[in-house]
Amino acid sequence: MSLFPHVGDAVPKRKQSMAIVLAVIATLTFLAVTILASRQEVASRPLLFIVVALAATSCGMSWLLFVRNAARDREGKQALEGADARLAGLLDSAMDAIITVDSDQNVILYNKAAERIFGWPTRDMLGQPLTRLIPQRHQGAHGGQVKRFGQTGTTSRRMGDGTVLNGRRSNGEEFPLEASISQLDTAHGKLYTVILRDVTERVRASEELSAFASAAHAIRESEKTRIARELHDELAQSLTAIKMDATWIREAMPPDSDAVRAKLDDMLGLLDTTVAATRRIASDLRPLLLDDLGLGPAIQWLTHNFSQRHGVPCKLSLDEEVELGEPYATAVFRIVQESLVNVAKHSGASQVEVRIARTATAVVLEVNDNGAGFSPDAPRKAGSLGLMGLRERARLLQGTVDIDTAPGRGTQIRVSIPVPETGDRGEST
Repeated sequence: MSLFPHVGDAVPKRKQSMAIVLAVIATLTFLAVTILASRQEVASRPLLFIVVALAATSCGMSWLLFVRNAARDREGKQALEGADARLAGLLDSAMDAIITVDSDQNVILYNKAAERIFGWPTRDMLGQPLTRLIPQRHQGAHGGQVKRFGQTGTTSRRMGDGTVLNGRRSNGEEFPLEASISQLDTAHGKLYTVILRDVTERVRASEELSAFASAAHAIRESEKTRIARELHDELAQSLTAIKMDATWIREAMPPDSDAVRAKLDDMLGLLDTTVAATRRIASDLRPLLLDDLGLGPAIQWLTHNFSQRHGVPCKLSLDEEVELGEPYATAVFRIVQESLVNVAKHSGASQVEVRIARTATAVVLEVNDNGAGFSPDAPRKAGSLGLMGLRERARLLQGTVDIDTAPGRGTQIRVSIPVPETGDRGEST
């Protein structure tokens, strides 16, 4: 029996049927002539012998043809069974699960790797619906996808494209899979073959790596906060105290000390510049507004500071309900900050708009500019990590980044980060 029922089993049988019919006719003719001869109802004995000889010859040739065709059929069947055995061996040696279903989505092929991955033995899966291997919540969507694939021949399920599906083992456990699908048209309908790979370990490693990277980001932000606060509270305050002492000395000096007074004026000017630079560096490291007053005031300060530094108007649209706990507040602030840095460095824009909104399950932010834009397919410049940093920050929180741009028509960066209830301000840890 073929591995694929009804495929390759239609061996031509016209010659075999004809041989049987001829043999039957020849046998009946031979019997009829014999009966007639015994009754002496034929006038010419030589003619009778000729008819008998022809009938016998026809009978023998018919049976010979029948036997030869039967032998050929046996050889063809044995060759087909041998090919099936070789194909079955190849399929069972594959490391990935290979499953074929018919047009009704019933399993007709199920290799050893599928047994190992899903836990169901072949005898329990042949003839069963494929939905047995799919979590119930995904079964409806799967049927629609297979139907669409059968009609169009296209699917988003490609091995190695990063798309992860969910499968269900015999014990009810769900696990991640990569999959690809192909189809074959036969006389009895379409056959669909899926190749499935268990990526449980890879997904677990990716989650551990993301957790490590998220922890590293948190440590770095904590260190930035500490340094920024020390710059603001220690160094800036000490410089301010020195400025006050220098001012007192200048006021207390004799009127005829013009040279010393001029030198003190220069010192006071340098102190003013140093204090301002210290506060700017501290704010760039980590604005204390973000920790003291929250995300909203920090974003307002960020956009206002951008406009002052670069002379580019920046319009801000901010939801009142946007306050978030950590690590979401820092992620949103840094994404907006890095986006504005990219605008200042590369776009040449004359206007920028920042929008931040809160939905029931996510925070969505957009940064739009009317600058030069760029080609998303162009090779990344050496040392240019701005967009990569955006994607990495969003990815660490299971967010997505969409960039809509083209040369000459500006850039829109849209980021969506899912925020659970524990991410709200007041419930952060």
